[in-house]
Amino acid sequence: MAFQLSPGVLVQEKDLTAIVPSVATSAGAFAGAFQWGPVDQVTTVDSENNLVKYFGGPIDATYTSFFTAANFLSYGNNLQLVRVVNAAEAKNAVANASATSAVLIKNLDDYLNNKSSGGYGLGEFAAKYPGELGNSLKVSMVDANTWSHWANTYQTDFDSAPGTSTYATSLNGTDDELHIIVIDEDGSWTGARNTVLEKFPYVSKGSDAKNTDGSSNYYKDVINTKSEYIWSIDHPTTGTNWGTTVQSKTFANLSSNVLVSLSNGVSAVANISAGNVIAGFDLFSNDELYDVSLIPLGAWSNSAAIVSSVVSLAESRKDCVVFISPDITDVVNVSTSVQASNVVDFRQASATNGGVNSSYAVMDSGWKYQYDRYNDKYRWVPLNADIAGLCARTDAVSEAWFSPGGFSRGQIRNVVKLAFNPSKTDRDTLYKAGVNPVVAFPGQGTVLFGDKTLQAKPSAFDRINVRRLFITLEKAIATASKFQLFEFNDPFTRAQFRNLVEPFLRDVQGRRGITDFKVVCDETNNTGDVIDRNEFRADIYIKPARAINFISLTFVATRSGISFEEVGA
Repeated sequence: MAFQLSPGVLVQEKDLTAIVPSVATSAGAFAGAFQWGPVDQVTTVDSENNLVKYFGGPIDATYTSFFTAANFLSYGNNLQLVRVVNAAEAKNAVANASATSAVLIKNLDDYLNNKSSGGYGLGEFAAKYPGELGNSLKVSMVDANTWSHWANTYQTDFDSAPGTSTYATSLNGTDDELHIIVIDEDGSWTGARNTVLEKFPYVSKGSDAKNTDGSSNYYKDVINTKSEYIWSIDHPTTGTNWGTTVQSKTFANLSSNVLVSLSNGVSAVANISAGNVIAGFDLFSNDELYDVSLIPLGAWSNSAAIVSSVVSLAESRKDCVVFISPDITDVVNVSTSVQASNVVDFRQASATNGGVNSSYAVMDSGWKYQYDRYNDKYRWVPLNADIAGLCARTDAVSEAWFSPGGFSRGQIRNVVKLAFNPSKTDRDTLYKAGVNPVVAFPGQGTVLFGDKTLQAKPSAFDRINVRRLFITLEKAIATASKFQLFEFNDPFTRAQFRNLVEPFLRDVQGRRGITDFKVVCDETNNTGDVIDRNEFRADIYIKPARAINFISLTFVATRSGISFEEVGA
C-alpha cells in the first residue's frame, strides 16, 4: 500500500474475483468468390438472408463459395467473410460510360483513401462494390430547379420538392437541397425492372450541413454512409460551388436532372488466382483482431497452395481448425470402385494437397447434391462447411470438447444425395488414412461418421474433440493469464494463478471435457533463472476425455440349467 505522510484513513480495494473467461469457439471464417460485397475486408454475417444482402445470391461462377458460407450458417450464426477478386480485372460500375474510366474500389477504406475526392473521370456515382450487379443500378438527382423533370417518374416517391434546408436558412444560405433516388434498372437486384432501391430526400449541397440531431446532411456523406449500392464521386459539372460551406451561400442549380445508368462493372470471378484467395485468408492471421475457430475451405481444397497456406495459418494461430474436402473430380460422376482410393490419394499425394499432417486440419469424404432455391436447380457442393458447421452446432448443444460425429450431433443438413456414400469397406480405408466418412444411412439421415484430424502420428490430438478441447483450454487460460503480466513472480502471484486456473479446470472436468488435471506453478518451474529473465511459467497437465469410436457387443447364449456365474458373467 502507499505510504501515508500524516495521520489519516486510507481506503483501498483489491479485486480477487478474477476468473477464466468463456471464449468463442464457434466463429467461422471463409474467403470466397461472390458477385457483390466489400473486397479484402472482413465482414461478419449471421444468417443466409444477410449473406445474400451483403454478398449477393449464387450464380454459376460463385455458387460453391456462396453455399460454403450458407451451409455453415445453417448450423451457426457467426461467419466472418472475405470477398476475393482478381484485382487486375474486377471493376466497379460507374456513371461515366467510357470503359477506360472503370476502376476497382474494393471497400470503404479504398474509397476514402483513393476516390472520395473525385476528379478521376468516373462521373457522379460509382457502384459500391465491383461486379456486374452494379450495371443494373440507375441514379437520379434533382434540386428545386429540376424537380419538374421528375413529373412523370419519381415525384411521388418524395413528399415535396427540394428547396432550402432549415440549416441553410439559419446561415443565410439558399437552394442547397437535393433529392436522390437509386433504381434497379434491369431488375437484377429485385427481379422487377425499375424498382426503387433507395431514396435520400432533402440532402444538402453544403459540406457542413447538419440535421436537427447533429448528423451530417451533406449529400456525399449521406450517400457514402447510408447507401448499400453506390458511392458519391464527382459533383455534377454545373455544381460549381457544391461541397463548400453553407454560410451566405446561394448554391448553383442543376440545369437538368442527373440521370445516370452505371456501367462497366466486372466481377471477374472466373479468374481468381490461388494468390488472391491466400491473401483473403491471410487477413485472419491476426488472432488479436479476428477471433475465429472454424475455417472451411469450400472448393478451394483443390489447390495445394491454398490448403498449405491456410493450414499453416491455423497452426500459427493455434486456436482454429481448417476443414478440407476432396476435389470434385475425385467423387462426382466417378465409378464407385475408385472413389475411396481417389479420396485417399487426394489426402496423401503431395502433388495434390501438400501432404497435410496436422491436428489443426480435418478432412471429409466428399460432396453433396443440394437444391439451389435462388436459381431453381441442384448443385454439387463440398461438405467441409457442413463439418465445420457441425462443430459450431456441437458447441451450442453440448460443448466444444464433444465429438461432432455420430447420430446424436453429426446429422448433415440440406442433402439430396452424396456423390460418394462409403460402404463399410470404404469407411475402413478412409478412416485408416485419417479421412472422416460422411454416410447416408437409410432411414437415419446423412451423418458424419468419424472424428479424426489429419495428424498422422497416433495420439490424443488425432481426434477433433481433443484438438478443440485444448484450443478451448489454451485460449481461455491464455486470455486470463494476460492479467499476470507485469506482476511480480513471487509465491503470491503463483498462488493467484493456480487459484484462477484450477476452478476453471474443475468446471471443465465436471462438464465431461477432461478426466483429471494438475497445475504446477511454483518454485520448481519458476527458478531463480526464470525469474531473472522476467518470465513466468506454469505447467498444466490434462487427461482429455476420449470419444467412443468402436463398440464391441458380445451376446452369449447359455443352456437353461447353467448359472451365469459358471460362465463367468
